[in-house]
Amino acid sequence: MKITVSDIEREGLILDIQEPSLTKASIKTVGPVEAHLEIHRYEEEVSIKGGIKGHVVLQCSRCLIDFQHDIDINVDLLYEPLPAISEEESYEIGRDEAEIAFYRDDELDITDMITEQILLTIPMKPLCDEQCKGLCPYCGADLNLQSCDCGKQYIDPRLAKLKTLLERKE
Repeated sequence: MKITVSDIEREGLILDIQEPSLTKASIKTVGPVEAHLEIHRYEEEVSIKGGIKGHVVLQCSRCLIDFQHDIDINVDLLYEPLPAISEEESYEIGRDEAEIAFYRDDELDITDMITEQILLTIPMKPLCDEQCKGLCPYCGADLNLQSCDCGKQYIDPRLAKLKTLLERKE
């Protein structure tokens, strides 16, 4: 959903959005993503405040099963028009620009903003449960469902010669 910034009235906009699914940036949603947003324009600056709720499917970084993660985000963003950047290959963002997002060509894409906010709240190492034991690094067994003995018996083949040295010493 794109909004033309110059069309935002003085009193602002209140949007209640239900996105049926978000498929961008490898986000897999369960059910609709709901957003209640208040959008105000001050000259060229656009302020967006509100909340985003929904459910996404993540993969546990320990046991690799898919699980549902609840999203409940408070949004407080400030957008400004993208500065006219010269043809330089790189552009350094100043300290005063670090907390500001930018829009281009008098358009602000709300769906992209919602996707971005969801991506920013996904944990770096998602876990299905804090007590998840993960997979056995040797046989691949799910340690949440079964136990295995291979971790106690396994010797790295690169270090097997060292074991013979220890046996000689005894």
